[in-house]
Amino acid sequence: MNITLLTVGKTDVPWVRDSLALYAARLSHYTHFAISEIPQLKNVSALSREQIKEKEAALLLGKLRPTDEVWLLDERGKQYGSVEFASFLEGRMSRGRGDLVFVVGGAYGFAQEVYDRATGCISLSKMTFSHQMVRTIFAEQLYRAFTIIWGEPYHNA
Repeated sequence: MNITLLTVGKTDVPWVRDSLALYAARLSHYTHFAISEIPQLKNVSALSREQIKEKEAALLLGKLRPTDEVWLLDERGKQYGSVEFASFLEGRMSRGRGDLVFVVGGAYGFAQEVYDRATGCISLSKMTFSHQMVRTIFAEQLYRAFTIIWGEPYHNA
C-alpha cells in the first residue's frame, strides 16, 4: 500500500522542508510514502474564498484515482491519540483496498466536492496549525504510528 500526503502549495519554509524530508526518509523503511503538491493559486485577490476553494478542489480531485482512500486533515475531523492512529492505520492497511491519500487543504479549507470524495476527516488537534506545519506534524505522527505497529521504541507511552 502506498501512502501519499497531498497538499496545496509548495513547502517554502526551510525547516518544514527539512523535517518533512527527514520523516519521509524514515517512513521509507515501512511503506512507500510520497508527497504530492498542487501549485498555489496565483492572482486570486479578486476571488472569493469559495471560488479559491473550488479552484483548489479541481486540482486536488484531479490528483486522485478512483481506488484511493482519501482522508482530509481537517479541524472538524476525528481526533486520535498516537496509539489509536496506529490502530486506525493498521486496519486500513490490512484491508488493502487501494492507496491511502491524506490531504492538507489551502488556507480556507476544502470545497464541498472534496468532502464528498473523502472517506473521512482526521483532526490533528483542536488547535489550528499553519498548512505548512501540518505537513511535518502529520509525517511525524505517521512515522510514530509505524513504530507503534512494529513495536519499536520511538513511541514512549
